[in-house]
Amino acid sequence: MPLRRLILAGLAVLPLGGCDLVLLNPAGDVAAQQSNLLIFATLLMLVVIVPVMVLTVLFAYRYRASNRDADYAPDWDHSARIELVVWAVPLLIIIVLGAVTYVGTHHLDPYRPLGRVDADTELSEDVEPLEVQVVSLDWKWLFIYPQYDVAMVNELALPVDRPVKFSLTSEKVMNTFSVPTMAGMIYTMAGMETTLHGVLNAEGRYEGRSAHYSGEGFSQMRFDVIATDDGGFDEWVSGIRDTGDRLGRDAYLALAEPSVDHEVVPYDGVAENLFDLVVNLCVEPDRMCMSEMMAIDAQGGLGLAGLIATVPETAATGTAAVFGPEPRYVAALCTPEDAMGGLVEREGQPVRDRFATLSGNDLVNTEIPIFGSPAPLGRADPDSES
Repeated sequence: MPLRRLILAGLAVLPLGGCDLVLLNPAGDVAAQQSNLLIFATLLMLVVIVPVMVLTVLFAYRYRASNRDADYAPDWDHSARIELVVWAVPLLIIIVLGAVTYVGTHHLDPYRPLGRVDADTELSEDVEPLEVQVVSLDWKWLFIYPQYDVAMVNELALPVDRPVKFSLTSEKVMNTFSVPTMAGMIYTMAGMETTLHGVLNAEGRYEGRSAHYSGEGFSQMRFDVIATDDGGFDEWVSGIRDTGDRLGRDAYLALAEPSVDHEVVPYDGVAENLFDLVVNLCVEPDRMCMSEMMAIDAQGGLGLAGLIATVPETAATGTAAVFGPEPRYVAALCTPEDAMGGLVEREGQPVRDRFATLSGNDLVNTEIPIFGSPAPLGRADPDSES
């Protein structure tokens, strides 16, 4: 009987042999700190769990029915020493765990720029972080390198020991960007921008993935992360320049169509402000950017004039103006110069508070008051080809 139980226990543990303990094998400093925090919290909780498990077995054995020598005290109901241990030890563990978790999670805030490369190397002030703009699509990942004017689908290359700043958004469905060996997981959401800082300290090929169910192709929504030295990264970029096509707005809209197990595709050249246009939901040339709508609202709105549809009727959108069949939309307040006056610098400003540069239809500065509104409006000419 004992041999049979031993065999059954071995068979029960056997499936665990296929588990990849990637969280405990970090390749970057941020992931290493997260791993240390996880291990510390686990060991601290085991201070209670292990004694409880041992005492459970000990009590069951000592006070078994056949042990006539065990003390029998049916009237016992209280022990100050036991109460002190039962309450004090968990309370101390919670205090320590709470303090360590609070400090650790704030120190590892994904929006917080890195202060070091690894445990032994502080980050030099003259080191420029690598910027990577990430867009989650159905069901693939797009990585844009604005400093190099290149992009890649389903492959992410990073130089080792160089901090990376990820700016992330989603085309449609909410998703999560996860490279467990480098840094924590963070959400991507349409119309919003999130930030993640990380670094890789060891060369190799790692796996990135989506950790949030997003539909049919979720299980294939994975990508390779290539960690290489500076020379290898430069060669990777040069390879894109030799083979990639340009990622314009039309190419992006085609790429955004749902696809499963999408191949790796390089792009040499990226449309101006493409990431900002994706965040502002206005990659289509005829669509008003979300940031423009917000800026107009911040100026007091357009009143009844704002009811005019903001997207002209096209074969792609299938929408039409609210008042009348003519395809028209509110383009700007007053003149194009006034509208673009809302443009602020990207650095230090959340995307929701800035204009994304538009490269769609020309703005017409014809001043026409609508419904008695004192603010003149610019409107696209319904008879024009644009």
